[in-house]
Amino acid sequence: MRGIDHQQADMFSYLSPEQRVRKDHPLRKVRSMTDEILDAMSPLFDAMYAEGGRPSIPPEKLLRAQMLQMLYSVRSERLLMEEIDYSILYRWFVGLNLDEGVWDATSFTKNRDRLLEAAVAKEFLAQVVERAREAGLVSDEHFTVDGTLLEAWASLKSFQPKKHNQGAPPDDPGNPTVDFHGQKRSNQTHESTTDPDAKLARKGAGKEAKLSYSGNLLVENRNGLIVNAELLEANGRAERDAALLMLEQVPGDGRITVGGDKGFDTREFAAECRQMNVTPHVAQNTARTGGSAIDARTTRHAGYAVSQKKRKRIEECFGWMKDIALIRRLKHRGLMKVAWIFEFAAAAYNLVRMRNLIPIATAA
Repeated sequence: MRGIDHQQADMFSYLSPEQRVRKDHPLRKVRSMTDEILDAMSPLFDAMYAEGGRPSIPPEKLLRAQMLQMLYSVRSERLLMEEIDYSILYRWFVGLNLDEGVWDATSFTKNRDRLLEAAVAKEFLAQVVERAREAGLVSDEHFTVDGTLLEAWASLKSFQPKKHNQGAPPDDPGNPTVDFHGQKRSNQTHESTTDPDAKLARKGAGKEAKLSYSGNLLVENRNGLIVNAELLEANGRAERDAALLMLEQVPGDGRITVGGDKGFDTREFAAECRQMNVTPHVAQNTARTGGSAIDARTTRHAGYAVSQKKRKRIEECFGWMKDIALIRRLKHRGLMKVAWIFEFAAAAYNLVRMRNLIPIATAA
């Protein structure tokens, strides 16, 4: 029999969001790991807030909502608040009951920006990595490093001379006509008026130059999990500088290996690595003037070939972060905010990978 198209919704519901989410939903494992990490970070959250005053949005809910935005590729905070308001799944993950109000998008972003000052994203990533290490998922000997350019949220029209004379008012203040063809522009003489931290850079010869940041990852070779992330201003040395910075933070004093592409094949980088008790397993750049810095003493070992095979997995991390977490073109400005988002996206990627690597009992 054909059902009747009732338009009036029920006034009351006796089912909680916990009961509405199926027991085998992939988010349950992510939520379980996230809650455990947030509990461990509670002392850090306590130190961030004053004892008195009006209660703010709980930082745990802020971080869960930010996690949802990356996992489900929500393009803006305003749309995220709308989705949380409508979706029982989103409400359950964040920790809101069905009758609780959702925050205003501006309130959400201002409360989230408070987490920048305490380096919460870096600590969150460190807690995720520590949990993976305790589960035996992380190699402590073999790593891969690489960097990528992240397009800044700034137009090339904003790339103006540092001593710019305003002159006549623009024809359209919101989107002025700018003719920069034939002009020589560089980071030494120009900067963006909307995001001064963004630098003009290009990935390779023949590629167009864009205002960008340099996002760098250190990945272990066992399961391809991110163990560290650093975001720097885009320049010719950013990838190598970030690599050395992240390698210094690897725990322990035993010898380790690090794989990389041809961009890391420089005598300076190889010497710095060996001084840090790190064996550089980077690809040989035979076209380099003076020859490759990696000789047969390194390439003759079987481990070098393994590192060259494993190093390509770091591109999976960059691909997920750019396409799913939507940081291919950033929607935040300033080095601190962009670094926060980049590090948190790295932690989100790890949690997605770990939900299939760590067996977690489904909540009753």
